[in-house]
Amino acid sequence: MMSGTADPYDPRGNRILAALPKNARDHLRAELEPVELPVGTEIYRPGKRIEAVYFPMIGVCSIVTDLEGSTVEVATVGDEGMVGLPVFLGVATSAERALCQVGGRALRMDADRFRHEIAVLNGPLQQVMQVFTQAMFTQLARNAGCIRGHRVHERCARWLLMTSDRMHSDRFDLTQKFLAQMLAVRRSSVSEVAGALAADGCIRYSRGTITILDRERLLTHACSCYRVIREALDAVLPPHGGAR
Repeated sequence: MMSGTADPYDPRGNRILAALPKNARDHLRAELEPVELPVGTEIYRPGKRIEAVYFPMIGVCSIVTDLEGSTVEVATVGDEGMVGLPVFLGVATSAERALCQVGGRALRMDADRFRHEIAVLNGPLQQVMQVFTQAMFTQLARNAGCIRGHRVHERCARWLLMTSDRMHSDRFDLTQKFLAQMLAVRRSSVSEVAGALAADGCIRYSRGTITILDRERLLTHACSCYRVIREALDAVLPPHGGAR
């Protein structure tokens, strides 16, 4: 690392790792491999052994389920969590698929090594993973209710805010395909929804790049799920450093 330059792979850039006592975090650091996460990176697939777990620093990973003729996103993970939760729960495979939807970077650990470290550090690491698991359950529950109970533009505003939080930026790349999966709508509906938010001065959407122009105004459009999920996470895994 160059002098005066912040380490982009400092483990404290991930909330799970930041929540660990320093000695536990330092112990894990040698087992964490810095990796780039380009858009489309597949982390695990249905029925296949999960080989590694990922602690995102920047970016958005999506947990999706493949239905007949469509793919539906069921949860997202950013710098607040870990991708590979089935490994923590003692399962070697998953019925879902995990992939990177907004490019970034992460710290990767071999799944078998992670299992070993959970056993060795069964105090702090297991406790932090347990509270993250509960936060994920909150997200899953809200997602299910949100799709049925909130309007598309409200859900879109919520997802844009969540993505901005995870990217630590008001400008990020986001494909129409991912937006459609997040909102559980057809891709043809994405332009209409994004166009309405743009017309209201909240965002600019051009060539796959979102720029949030007025965050406070966008918050007025977002459904209550944004606040509930964020507060649930912040209560157990407080933001560190540059997080909003």
